[in-house]
Amino acid sequence: MAFVVVYDACVLYPNVVRDLLIRVALAGMVQAKWSDQILDEMVRALHEQRGVAPDRLERLRELMNDAVRDVRVIGHEPLMEGLKLPDPGDRHVLAAAIKAHAQVIVTDNRRHFPDEALTPWGIEAKSADSFLLDLLGLDDRVVYACVRQIAESRRNPPESVDDVLEHMERSGLRRSAAALRLGPGAVSQMEH
Repeated sequence: MAFVVVYDACVLYPNVVRDLLIRVALAGMVQAKWSDQILDEMVRALHEQRGVAPDRLERLRELMNDAVRDVRVIGHEPLMEGLKLPDPGDRHVLAAAIKAHAQVIVTDNRRHFPDEALTPWGIEAKSADSFLLDLLGLDDRVVYACVRQIAESRRNPPESVDDVLEHMERSGLRRSAAALRLGPGAVSQMEH
């Protein structure tokens, strides 16, 4: 059984990061989870910062919820009241992780999820780059195949794996992209 991870809105915002995180879940490497509140934050940011039209954002939400089996966390709201985080607006993310029995919250706002708030729940916060490096250590061939799928899905304009790796670097996945540039199987071989 794949371990359970909650994806925070900030890692679902960049297109290539969102695509890769969903694909590693579809490949069975993790059981991805998010809540409606997390998607609300992502949608709001895409609308406010990129001007994406509301109908396109609603379609994106539907596609995301339909793509990953059992992805939505519900019924976590009562847990929020007793949680203490530097930003009370992030309590819904931790509550969703607790409700989902997640081991990891994937977030690029790690300072909002200090160890002392997560450790009692057996949860760890990891940046998207660190999380993907962990997955590369487990099976870099699967992650590389996910990157190749992204490249193959990009038709307008067409993109190569190198193009996708450049998007990853620009989106903060520098170490993961560097490891993937070594080619499929290279990371696994280095660890043995």
